[in-house]
Amino acid sequence: MSAQGITVVGSFAVGMTLRTGRMPVFGETLLGRDFDMGPGGKGSNQAVAVARLGGRASFVGIVGDDKLADIALALYRDEGVSTTHLERTTERATGAGFIILSDAGDNAIILDMGANALMDAKFVDRAQQQISNSKVVMAVLEIPVAAAARAMELGRQHHVTTILNPAPAQRLAPEIFQFVDVLTPNESELRILLGLPPDDPSPTRELAQRLMSFGVGTVVVTMGSEGALILTGAETHEVPSVPVTVVDSTGAGDAFNAGLATALSEGRDLLDAVRFAVCCGALSCTQLGVIPSLARRPDVDRLYEEYFKYGRMQ
Repeated sequence: MSAQGITVVGSFAVGMTLRTGRMPVFGETLLGRDFDMGPGGKGSNQAVAVARLGGRASFVGIVGDDKLADIALALYRDEGVSTTHLERTTERATGAGFIILSDAGDNAIILDMGANALMDAKFVDRAQQQISNSKVVMAVLEIPVAAAARAMELGRQHHVTTILNPAPAQRLAPEIFQFVDVLTPNESELRILLGLPPDDPSPTRELAQRLMSFGVGTVVVTMGSEGALILTGAETHEVPSVPVTVVDSTGAGDAFNAGLATALSEGRDLLDAVRFAVCCGALSCTQLGVIPSLARRPDVDRLYEEYFKYGRMQ
């Protein structure tokens, strides 16, 4: 069951949230409530999720030389994530986000990626041996594209499975895709990658096929309650979602990607790996907050067996 060597090249940031009755206007001071502060960042979340699923997770990233960095170090220590290639810097502060949530459901977010912005190809090169010894290397786009692209290139160079989660999405140079074994956009990210509006009405399957022409090995589109769509060079599969009571879907994408990487690292075939990932994503929607919602392996295995192994879903 235990996965081997999953390296995540990505971001860490601390999120600070306040709730208020209504959104403030510029220059106004409001009293808020329910302050919450906790670790985040897509790369960091995925590394923690891998560790909870039984994988040997290693996180490659940068934090500042400040108190917020201590939150990252404590998290990785508690969750069993390797920090051999987590660097601290005095040049920039640890990434941080400030979130205001109103009672009406509106939100405003100000994000400073801080030290994450210092990552570049040379930084990733320092983790080359770690990547070469991995089964899977993952990257996200909350770090500079040059760093994410280099992680994919090194993975391909060392015959390591490469997964790029293109979030937050942006246009990428076409040559990057040739190093990506599995690309995992959601439906809006898929459209942005192609230079389209995020709500473009074109069929998702057609757009995914267009993306395949850039040289990606496999495209897996996550579609929320509709499950996931898999396109390879020869086949197309649809994996249904697992019905759960949704409390907070914020961490679903990170949970899905971690589940996919874990299953592939264990030698499971692509279709089975996506089914496992769908279960991870579904469970993450059942609790409030990203880190608290990332599932443990026994819970994912039970859900997988209930909905896929015994034929309730195919």
